[in-house]
Amino acid sequence: MKRSVLAGLALVGAVGLALAGCTSGGSPGGGGSSEPAPGGGGDGVITVGFAQTGSESGWRSANTESMKAAFSAENGFNLVFNAADNKIEAQIAAVRGFINQGVDAIVIAPIVEDGWDDVLTEAKDAGIPVILEDRTVTAPDDLYASWVGLDFKKEGVIAGEWAAENFGDTPTNLVVLEGTTGSAPANDRAEGFNEAIAGTQIKLLDSQTGNFTRADGKTVMEGFLQKYGDTIDLLYAHNDDMALGAIDAIEAAGLVPGEDIKIISIDAVRDGMLALIDGKINFIVECNPLLGDLAAGLVRDVLDGKAVEKAYYVEDQSFTPEQAAAVIDDRLY
Repeated sequence: MKRSVLAGLALVGAVGLALAGCTSGGSPGGGGSSEPAPGGGGDGVITVGFAQTGSESGWRSANTESMKAAFSAENGFNLVFNAADNKIEAQIAAVRGFINQGVDAIVIAPIVEDGWDDVLTEAKDAGIPVILEDRTVTAPDDLYASWVGLDFKKEGVIAGEWAAENFGDTPTNLVVLEGTTGSAPANDRAEGFNEAIAGTQIKLLDSQTGNFTRADGKTVMEGFLQKYGDTIDLLYAHNDDMALGAIDAIEAAGLVPGEDIKIISIDAVRDGMLALIDGKINFIVECNPLLGDLAAGLVRDVLDGKAVEKAYYVEDQSFTPEQAAAVIDDRLY
C-alpha cells in the first residue's frame, strides 16, 4: 500500500497544509452543522457526513473539535456530524443515513476494523467517496479513497522499547489496559508493544479492555489490584484516559502511581501530560488528534479528481516527565 508520512505535527493545527497534494479549505473555523444542505454541495458548499466513534476520551474530544473546525461553514463545508457512542451498529447506520441524504463525501473514524464491506460498497455504488480518519478497516482498499491517521503499531513499539530498556533486565510483572476490543489502535498497540518486549524479563500478568475510558480503566485496574496486589510492577495503558482512571485506583489502594507501579501510556492529551509532569505517569507516546485539516484537504482533493495516496501517517513524538514540562505550555491539546 502506498503511504505518505507527515512528520513533526505536534502543532498540527498550525501546519494542516503539510499533507502533500492536499489543500485546506481555509483557516479553521467553528463547529459543523448537524443538518445537511438541501441537495448537497449546492452553491459550492461541500456537504460531508462525519461518523465519529463517540466521546469516550479526551483524545476523542480533541479530534472531534479539530474535525468540526476544519469542516466548518467558513471553510466551505456543511458538516453532518454523528457520534455513535462506540456502538458499531449505530455508526454503520449513520453512514447509511449519509448515503441516503446524498452527501458529497463521507469521513469515518471506524470504531472497529471489521464489518465495513457492505456499507462501503453501498457508498461506492452511490458515487460517494469515503475518507477514513484515525482508525482503519479490514475492507478492501478500493472501497475507500484514502486514510489519514497515526501508526498505532509504531506507538506500541515505542512504548515497548521504553519498557524493555528500563525494565527488561529485571523480573517485572506487567498488566495491560487494552483499548476497545477489535479496534485498530487496540490491536496494533498490543502487537507493537509485545514485539518490543519479547525476550525480556517482563512478564504479563493480565490484560483486559478498559474501552478507552477513564471509568473503565479505573474499574479494571481495581480488579487487577484485588487479584495481584502490590506484585504489579508496570502498567501499560493503551490511552491516557485509562491510565488516569488507573491512577485513581492505585492511589485508593494506598500505592503511589509512577513509583510503586510504573505507568506507560499513549495519547499525550493535556491531562495525561500533567500526570506525567507530576510523576504519576512515567512515559507517554503521543497520538496526535488534530487531523481535521488533513482530512478536509483529502476530501477536497478527491472531489477535485486529484490523485491521493492510500494512506497518510502523521508522525508521533514521545515524552518523559522532563520533556513534557518543556512543551506543555505550547500544546494545543
